[in-house]
Amino acid sequence: MDVPVDVTPDNKVQDIQVDRQVNHRALSSALRKLDMFLLPIATIAYFLNFLDRSNIGNAKAAGLQTDLKLTNRQYSIALTVTYVPYIVAELPLTLAMKRVGPHILIPTLVVSWGLVTLFQGFVHSYGGLIAARFFLGLTEGAILPGLVTYLSSFYHRQVLGKRLAFFFSATSLAGAFSGLLASAILNMEGVSGKRGWQWIFILEGLLTVVCGAITFFILPRDLSTARYLTIEERDTLRLAHEIDGGATAAHERFSFRHMVQAMRSPQLWMVFAMFFGNGVTLYSLAYFAPTIVQGLGYRGISIQLHSVPPYACSAFVAVVACYMSDRLRHRGSFIVGASIISITGYAMFLGSTNHHTLYGSLFLQVIGAYTMAPLLSTWMPNNLAPYYTRVTGIAFGFISTNSGGILSTWLFPTTDAPRYKKATWTAMGLSISIAVLAIMNSIFLAIQNKNRGTVPTVQENLEDSVDSLDDLGDKDPRFRYIT
Repeated sequence: MDVPVDVTPDNKVQDIQVDRQVNHRALSSALRKLDMFLLPIATIAYFLNFLDRSNIGNAKAAGLQTDLKLTNRQYSIALTVTYVPYIVAELPLTLAMKRVGPHILIPTLVVSWGLVTLFQGFVHSYGGLIAARFFLGLTEGAILPGLVTYLSSFYHRQVLGKRLAFFFSATSLAGAFSGLLASAILNMEGVSGKRGWQWIFILEGLLTVVCGAITFFILPRDLSTARYLTIEERDTLRLAHEIDGGATAAHERFSFRHMVQAMRSPQLWMVFAMFFGNGVTLYSLAYFAPTIVQGLGYRGISIQLHSVPPYACSAFVAVVACYMSDRLRHRGSFIVGASIISITGYAMFLGSTNHHTLYGSLFLQVIGAYTMAPLLSTWMPNNLAPYYTRVTGIAFGFISTNSGGILSTWLFPTTDAPRYKKATWTAMGLSISIAVLAIMNSIFLAIQNKNRGTVPTVQENLEDSVDSLDDLGDKDPRFRYIT
């Protein structure tokens, strides 16, 4: 059940009060087991999701566009088509996850998009590519909001950020691994009469299908079915959720009122707008980093290999930033910092013609975009409750991200190569807007917390307040927002 949060304005006092009620030893043991058995599964699923959606960038650099005789407009349309069913599927499938069961829906989606990715290796025309990208978006649509919702039902708010940082490092690792894997797979050029770019889709799709099939047997539905947790550990995790505003939703029924409650929350729309800007920058780099590297003069397998280091660095920075954000129970300043890193990278790209400087600017662009993603994805569920209000916010956030992805597919026409000034100015402007919105949202949430500062804490009346807190969610005066 959802019982909001941060029970006093002083975080240190709050931590002391949590320790009085939660068995610290059992909580540490439970979190350690989740980190060993649950988090890696979710991370691998998202890794494969991002890998299979963005590997078309590596395939393009390896000859897909030439072999299928695609114009630049047709290639952009193929990318855009992915997002239409993706966006449409996100909210309904995420809402359906509780009824169907995440242990069934998540593996089903993984296997489905793996098959679609595999079949992309057999397309021979523009129409075939369009059909494949449509079904890829349809089967991938709910996986990101679904996985974030799923993880937030196991991890309470105070520890979720660093786990989502590890989870979102999958995007950085997918960017790095995609280049390495593509450079290796391209050595299969001509095997069985197929081009190297076709083998990229076939082998990466096959990997996803195998991993998805295994997931059917190892993913728990919820805390009560996680066999590696003891009864004491499950009870401790539930209590931690109650104290810290968790999303277990064990007895909550679906209500449209909770969806409307989410859409009336100013913090949802500010983070929604930030998600859009981050979606543009994130997917621009995911789809076009190899193209940008190619414009710097690299050729062949060297294109794939030079796209790896920026993503590897971004994974490290994102994990450190989210770890510190969790420790300080604060998100806004870290998002502003990541935005400034991105802005610096775009300014360097616009202001220099030196290839080493341009390549260095790509590091900053990737680090900034891929650090913002986990911070924003944590900030949205942190400040919405109860369960279906939170799920609505998460889904809306990723709908916005993927809407930004649609814009990104049209920002890199070959006529703008190799400098892509229009795309760079657009990304810089959006990064500036993210910084401004992050400051505004932090101030808004801090004011809300200040106005609630004299309200009695949840711990003082925990058992008697569960029902009212489940109903009011983050609108309850005892809820404390994370700024």
